[in-house]
Parts: sequence; structure tokens; C-alpha cells
Amino acid sequence: MTKRTTTAVVIGLGLATLSACGSSDSGGAGDSKTVTLVSHDSWAVSKSVLEDFEKQSGYKVRVLKDGDAGQAVNKAILTKDNPQGDVFFGVDNTLLSRALDNGLFQSYEAKGSDRIVQQYRIDQDRHRVTPIDSGDICVNYDKAYFSKHKLAPPASFDDLIKPAYKNLLVTENAATSSPGLGFLLGTAAKYGDDGWQDYWKKLKANGVKVVDGWEQAYNDEFSGSAGGKKAKADRPLVVSYASSPPAEVIYADPKPKTAPTGVASGTCFRQVEYAGLLSNAKNTKGGKALLDFLISVKFQDDMPLNMFVYPVRETAQVPEEFVKFGPQAKDPETLAPAKIAANRDQWVKSWTSLVLK
Repeated sequence: MTKRTTTAVVIGLGLATLSACGSSDSGGAGDSKTVTLVSHDSWAVSKSVLEDFEKQSGYKVRVLKDGDAGQAVNKAILTKDNPQGDVFFGVDNTLLSRALDNGLFQSYEAKGSDRIVQQYRIDQDRHRVTPIDSGDICVNYDKAYFSKHKLAPPASFDDLIKPAYKNLLVTENAATSSPGLGFLLGTAAKYGDDGWQDYWKKLKANGVKVVDGWEQAYNDEFSGSAGGKKAKADRPLVVSYASSPPAEVIYADPKPKTAPTGVASGTCFRQVEYAGLLSNAKNTKGGKALLDFLISVKFQDDMPLNMFVYPVRETAQVPEEFVKFGPQAKDPETLAPAKIAANRDQWVKSWTSLVLK
């Protein structure tokens, strides 16, 4: 969600290697010629771009994919004294406080940090994390369904609780899914501490369906996706990403002239992903070089069509398909990291009791 596979977060288990080259990490900091990146399952980069970095830096990159974002962050915290790698990518603003409070990262100001869009820069006094990408978690709709039923698609959170949209929305579990949590946080930002629970009571009464993760919601339950069409899905509304419609165009064969899905722009929550140099990393020198690479123009230009997220570097190029079919929300809901840190666990606990029981 990033892309998060072709569009959003992949909810998966296990540990996989995308690129494993050279020797394993050993010896003192900077001695190894292999640098290890730990990430969620949706990490992706063009082979040529990664090879250029390896050639120029002299480091071979080994990537360990460790499940969805929440699972990967939790495992990194548990193993922080003897980390699996040198750099962690994929902790977002919904989980950032958990990583920082547990001392997951050490300080490093990556080269090029001054070219990151100002609104995404945080932790400026300590530089424990570097912003890498952003994306909007939003409700997507199936254009064909709403055209067939002569019904205007919803445009806002308020619309979703109207009788016209009863039994149409599927979302992900806020306790197990990054987009599910982001959607919950969006409602908390919109309706405040005193109003979000009442909103979810109304959403539940209006027939919202909750599934474990994005893969199931988008590809099995949502009638507008390529996977949903094959599965004969019957929910024309789904919590996904603003970058989902471009993916539906890019991966279609033949490519349609317009996206088959749209975005309810008044339901978006801004998600930002960060990377950091892991505490106790064996190869700190290689880790710093890798962080520099992640905010380089070459990587930032390459990233959108691989992970379906927006770059954060000021000069990075946004693909034409994103501009046309999946523009970023003009006024997304946001929450300060401190606000999320203070309330996230209790909000999820309350949401679980309210919606799932």
C-alpha cells in the first residue's frame, strides 16, 4: 500500500529471500560486503536499479521478507538485540511509535534527506527513521456496479452509513491488517475520540463485512478487482488504496482506457512508510549506504510502479497512470504519531469488541 503486491498490503506469513548474494553478515560493523534489508512482503525494486546500487556501492543486497507490516515490525522488535539484518523498511505511521519506543533504530541522517517533502519529515532531532514513500488508504468502488444500479458511488465516510450502501462494503480487520488499521484511524481522525465508536456502530448496522486481510478483501470479496470478478465477488466497496485503480489498468491485458474502479476521496487516510538503520546492525556502513539509496532519485523514480506507492523525494517522477487514475487525496485524514501512539492499542481493542463481537 502499499502497492503491497500489485496494489496494497499482502497479508502473508513466512520468511522469504528476494535477493541473496555473497556471504552472510559476519565480523565487525562495515566488514561485510553483504547488506541485509528486512521488510514486509511487498518490497519490490527493478532488477537493474538494484544491480546499479550493488555495482556502485560494492555491497550485495540480501532481502528478508517477513510477513505483513505489523508482523514484520513485531518480529524486528523481538530480535533487536540480535537483528536479522541491517536496515528495516516498511514501518508506517500507524506503528512507528511502537518501533521507536522499543529502540528498534539507531540514528543516521541519510544523504538526500533535505530533499524529502517537508510534511513527511519527522524525528528531525534524532534521525532514527527516514521517510521512503506515502500512500492513501481509501474506499474503492466498482464503477460497473454503480452504473448498473444507477446509484452514485459514496464519496465520504458519512455516505457509507446511508441505507443506499447497506451490505456493500468489505474492510479488513484493524487488529491484523495495515489498511484495516488505517481505515479505523481515518474514522478516529474524522469523528474524534467521542464519535468514532458511534460511527462504527452505524457502519456495522449497515452491513459492513470484516475479513482478516487485504488479499481476501480485495481479490476475493471486491467485485471491481480482476480477482474479484473471477471469484464472482459481490461487494462493490472495499477498503484499499488510492493507487489500486492504476494497478487495475497497468496489470490488465488488454489495458482499458479508464480504470474499472474509483476512489471515494472523502474516505482517505494518509499512510507514510519509513526505513531505519537497525540497532545492533552488523554492517552499519552498508546499512547507511542502503538508506542513502532508498531516497535516491533512481530508487524513488523506480518505486511507484513496483510497490504502488508515491515517492517522498521532491524531484521524483510520478507515473502518468498514477496522475490519471490514482491521484493522492487532496485532503486526507491524518493523525499525529503521538496521538496514534497514545490511543492505537485501546482503539483497536475497543473496535474489536464493538465490531467483531
